Amino acid sequence: MTQETPYIFDATTADFDQSVIANSFHKPVLVDFWAEWCAPCKALMPMLQTIAESYQGELLLAKVNCDIEQDIVARFGIRSLPTVVLFKDGQPVDGFAGAQPESAVRAMLEPHVQMPPPAAADPFEQAQALFDDGRFADAEAVLTVLLGEDNTNAKALILYARCLTERGELDEAQTVLDAVKSDEHKAALAGAKAQIQFLGLAKHLPDAADLKARLAKDPQDDEAVYQLAIQQLARQQYEAALDALLKLFVRNRSYSEGLPHKTLLQVFELLGNDHPLVTTYRRKLFAALY
Repeated sequence: MTQETPYIFDATTADFDQSVIANSFHKPVLVDFWAEWCAPCKALMPMLQTIAESYQGELLLAKVNCDIEQDIVARFGIRSLPTVVLFKDGQPVDGFAGAQPESAVRAMLEPHVQMPPPAAADPFEQAQALFDDGRFADAEAVLTVLLGEDNTNAKALILYARCLTERGELDEAQTVLDAVKSDEHKAALAGAKAQIQFLGLAKHLPDAADLKARLAKDPQDDEAVYQLAIQQLARQQYEAALDALLKLFVRNRSYSEGLPHKTLLQVFELLGNDHPLVTTYRRKLFAALY
């Protein structure tokens, strides 16, 4: 039904233990149980192939023809078609029966398979893509090589500091940012410094559970609202923090000499002008101001 590639192939009774079980210790293997007479199977398989190809080898797709491979069907107790099972480290870890939309299949795969970063034109773009995907250690490795060639690259230094911040090296990250001499990336620099500040402040505040308990007793506790927002920012819960800061600003804009307003602006710098949350909350802040 589909053309085979190095990571899309037929699995048979003879090679299943090698092609699926053994391979799953290296890469997750998605097994599609199908049959020629099954119309939903024929609709599902091209979509599974598209998904597998999008992972660029990080996900293997094995196809089992259930009319032929009856031993495998019996081994795994397959009762209906199509059935799709994800194997990882030698064991089935997730799956579904029946036709599913592509979004649901990708949502099922997301916790188990690492999506490769998009092709990048240069090392910095590659590092940025890795960082945006949450692969901070990988981004840091790319940036280390890049900065080894040019340790004055301002945008690389700023992103490298963001990587250090993500793993809790706040002092080292601040030292790196202090080495940035260019004025070309002011917004990115201010955002990186804001991230360090939020994480540093959060270490000296009550934990989120205690602050939520205070607010349950007194929702007008401005200090608890602000401190919880800082804890949320430190944990990258940006929408919750922005919402709380905006409401605090509207209710008590003079709190701590206008601190909610100042903090909102810092978050805007941290996330960048193109972030959808910044667009939304900048508009809300403007409405509250005027």
